[in-house]
Amino acid sequence: MKNCAHCQTSFLIAEQDQGFYHKIKVPEPTFCPSCRAQRRLAWRNERKLYKSTSALSGKEIISIFSPDKPFLVYEAKEWWSEAYDPLQYGRDFDFSRPFFEQFGELLRAVPHMNIVGSNNENCAYCHLSANNKNSYLILESSSNQDCYYGYWLQKCIDCFDNSFCYESQQLFGSDNCYRCYHLKWSVDCIDCSDGYFLKDCIGVKNSFGCVYLRHKSYCVFNEQKTKAEYEAFIAEVDFESHAEVQKWQVESEKFALRFPRKYAHTSGSEDCSGDYIVDCHECEECFHAQDAEYCKFGEHVFRNAHHAMDVSTVGRDAEWIYETINTGISANNILFGVQNWSSTNMQYSYGCFNSSNSFGSAGLKHNLYCIMNKQYSKADFENLQEKIIAHMKATGEYGEFFPAKLSPFGYNETVAHEQFPLGKEECERLGFGWSDYEAPKPAVKKTIPAARFPDSNRNIPDDVLNWAIECEVSNKPFRLLKQELEFYRKNQIPLPRKHPDVRHAKRIAGRNPNRLWERKCHKCGASIKTAYAPERPEIVYCEKCYLEMVY
Repeated sequence: MKNCAHCQTSFLIAEQDQGFYHKIKVPEPTFCPSCRAQRRLAWRNERKLYKSTSALSGKEIISIFSPDKPFLVYEAKEWWSEAYDPLQYGRDFDFSRPFFEQFGELLRAVPHMNIVGSNNENCAYCHLSANNKNSYLILESSSNQDCYYGYWLQKCIDCFDNSFCYESQQLFGSDNCYRCYHLKWSVDCIDCSDGYFLKDCIGVKNSFGCVYLRHKSYCVFNEQKTKAEYEAFIAEVDFESHAEVQKWQVESEKFALRFPRKYAHTSGSEDCSGDYIVDCHECEECFHAQDAEYCKFGEHVFRNAHHAMDVSTVGRDAEWIYETINTGISANNILFGVQNWSSTNMQYSYGCFNSSNSFGSAGLKHNLYCIMNKQYSKADFENLQEKIIAHMKATGEYGEFFPAKLSPFGYNETVAHEQFPLGKEECERLGFGWSDYEAPKPAVKKTIPAARFPDSNRNIPDDVLNWAIECEVSNKPFRLLKQELEFYRKNQIPLPRKHPDVRHAKRIAGRNPNRLWERKCHKCGASIKTAYAPERPEIVYCEKCYLEMVY
């Protein structure tokens, strides 16, 4: 047992964890797992996009760096071009100063990419994305078309306001759905179609408000109807009425609380703990993990990730990864890093691609044997790296992730704020940064509070595209896109009253947190580890009791 150097709570370092640290030759952590995750996530801006200009060409760009930040930002194409050489920013290591102090100076000197993405078409506002087409504000998503306001979408078409959905089409307001078609306001569904307010359903069609159904059709709140009865019920629902949709949302949530929940969202997995785990083996305290094994304390661990500990977004054949965020594509032996892709044998590096055997570097591309962006021979690199590690051990830096104060982003711009919300004063007390930058308000004919919207779309004119809508929660103005308005009208969906960030936050809040509690199965009393906190109202079953109930 150790006491966390950040929050002072005690935490366990298991024997197998000690073996992992010994193998990769790093000291045991001084922060507890939650504080380690918080510190990493303070380096990841997923959603805050700003209008800015390229420091190289002066071209107008969309950027994850607000214009007031002291960083050089290039358009991604410019960053990858020969106009940028990361070695021109190389410098000698000064053994009279702490490593992190020198790394912070390097980070402020090198150019950064405005957003991260590849092979996208007509997707200027998409970040951490690849192979998307005609999409807007879909983040950490790939291989989608005509999708808007999404998070972790894969192979989806014509979807609006969804998260963690895969191989689906025409979804709205849904979360964690696989291979579904034309669902609205649904969660945790597989192979379902033409449904409303469904929860944890498989193979369900033409149904409304149902929970835990399997391969059924024409059901309303789990009650079997004839086709004619179901169609008559649907015809009576005014889906274009904001008030009526809100009413059914509340009714469906109340109905779902009557049913016990499985202790975790898991399938096809063995010897795992955490939540939202699919096809994994020996993944402990992992959240949103798919096709991974031998991982621990991870979130977004996916696509053949192996032997990764204390990681956030790691996958695509990545292995032996420790204390990193946003790392993958055959990455190997990456320790203490941010956004290092297709690289091997890297330590304390940021934003490096297709590079290897480097330490304390930033913005490398196709480079090797670099320290502080200065290139060395193999022998000189290995000798100097060993001396720097010894220096960092003496200063207490080695084994620690980058301090949050060096992050290019304010805490309130990052995923850390989403998972560990803090106020400005508390952030500053704990050593996190904060962003006070406010983007200019949109130029519009008029601004209308959401509360003044007509209840039904039928009473809203086309001119709404020229308005700014004032969010009913945050009071932050937002605009509708033409494609949005067409989608809402075509699918009989009330126009949104909330800002896209608020809608995203609501979907994320509807998911279980990345934390486990010890509980007892409500039916048999077996001990379970679950992301359902003990004070929550849901009835929670172990897997055995859940399967007996559902099947």
